[in-house]
Amino acid sequence: MAATELVGKRQAYYKGRITAFVILSCTVAATGGILFGYDLGISGGVTSMEPFLKKFFPDVYAEMHDKNSHATSNYCKFDSQLLSTFTSSLYVAGLVASLCASWVTQAFGRRTSMLLGGAFFMAGAVLGALAVNVYMLILGRVLLGIGVGFTNQSVPLYLSEMAPPEHRGAINNGFFFFVGLGTLSANLINYGTQKIHSGWGWRISIGLAVLPATVLALGTLFLPETPTSLIQHTDSVHKATATLQKIRGTDDVQAELDHLIAAGGISKAAQHPLRTIMRRKYRPQLVMAILIPFFKHMTGIAAITFYSPLIFRSMGLEESSSLLSAVITGVIDVVFILIAMTVVDRVGRRTLFIVGGVQMLATHVMVGGILATQLGDHGGVGKGYANTVVVLVCVYVAGFGLSWGPLAWLVPTEIFPMEIRSIGQSIVVAVVLLLASVVGQTLLPMLCHLRAAVFFFFGGWTLIMTVFVILFVPETKNLPMEKMDQIWTEHWFWKKVVGEDEEEEEEEERKDTVLSDMMI
Repeated sequence: MAATELVGKRQAYYKGRITAFVILSCTVAATGGILFGYDLGISGGVTSMEPFLKKFFPDVYAEMHDKNSHATSNYCKFDSQLLSTFTSSLYVAGLVASLCASWVTQAFGRRTSMLLGGAFFMAGAVLGALAVNVYMLILGRVLLGIGVGFTNQSVPLYLSEMAPPEHRGAINNGFFFFVGLGTLSANLINYGTQKIHSGWGWRISIGLAVLPATVLALGTLFLPETPTSLIQHTDSVHKATATLQKIRGTDDVQAELDHLIAAGGISKAAQHPLRTIMRRKYRPQLVMAILIPFFKHMTGIAAITFYSPLIFRSMGLEESSSLLSAVITGVIDVVFILIAMTVVDRVGRRTLFIVGGVQMLATHVMVGGILATQLGDHGGVGKGYANTVVVLVCVYVAGFGLSWGPLAWLVPTEIFPMEIRSIGQSIVVAVVLLLASVVGQTLLPMLCHLRAAVFFFFGGWTLIMTVFVILFVPETKNLPMEKMDQIWTEHWFWKKVVGEDEEEEEEEERKDTVLSDMMI
């Protein structure tokens, strides 16, 4: 049976519907995305605020205001290792925390990891808002990173496991929708707080992260655990059945329950998840867990999200204008994530990946061309060219919000079987945060040394990832997660990989039988 036929028969798998209880539970859980998005927006905005730079990064502030110096290129004004460390410290901490979260999520459930993530984020926001020196500021970022590691590991899993198969794409994309809302909220707050003349507006920007963190931490206390998690870390089939009936809105859940119990048995037999995911049988999932989040960052989104206010200022825009431009891109991002949510379960993942990839590639080339020809080492660019760059950045953000933004979280979470789901998601989050850290630490030096060519660099990677999707990423829309292994056996390339593993398993079983006979 072809993979397209499997997708076409999606209605034959499980009974049920999307319920208000599922929507409410997933909405509360998805607020974990606000934490990640809020930090992405805040870090880029406050680092363009002069009071913040003057207090914690005086060298950068002095370089900006040294009108008698012509030695510093426009592309190098914000090239500070300490400033890069402030940005990337969160992601290093989040990387380590996400690996710890895998064990917590597997042993104690998704809710526990979400609760811990909210608590750490509250502590980090308070410490950062009260910071009196750069070390206190970075320590607060580290605590925020731990919170991000736990929430990013657990929330996408929670959403995918709670959602009915035919609505999984839209519900899981809710996580990235909230990431977009968090970024937009941060940009709006930055735009308002930079107008506070007393110089403490940045403290409000950082400290307001307490609000979404509190919503997540308190809301998690009232959320149900997913049926998958109940089967996985408890023996309570009764609780899993009751939860499944509640979230599906029907008593006829036996087919889905049977698949969950079977998958749970395999999961409990896998004593070493990290060793298990390395088996050839799971090679496609491992490749996707690494390359999809890797490619997401190589779209160059960090150049836009982290540092768009700084890039706009490098072109000659004023502080308020650069922050307003970031607000505009945030609005575009949220709108197109909403569009992706409405169409992803109809047009499929591959189509959105390809359309968004082509759109981002074109804008990278055009932005790089304008900056290469119009923005020299000194002076600014004409107002017309500056506005054109802002428009192109909006087009780029629209392409990202339609494709790699939400889908880089959705596709990995839905392809893992239960026995490797927690460790698989931890690998995804670890790669996301590792790349965020590397890009955060190196983007400003890259901008300084490569100048406009940095956009051609990311454009080249966008071309590579689009070709990768066309050749190696199968369609996953509407298939139950417990049936997802069938897409690999039908794929032109991956069926060769997983087929060889089946032969190896049979050979191992024959060896075990021979050894047993000899012992008898």
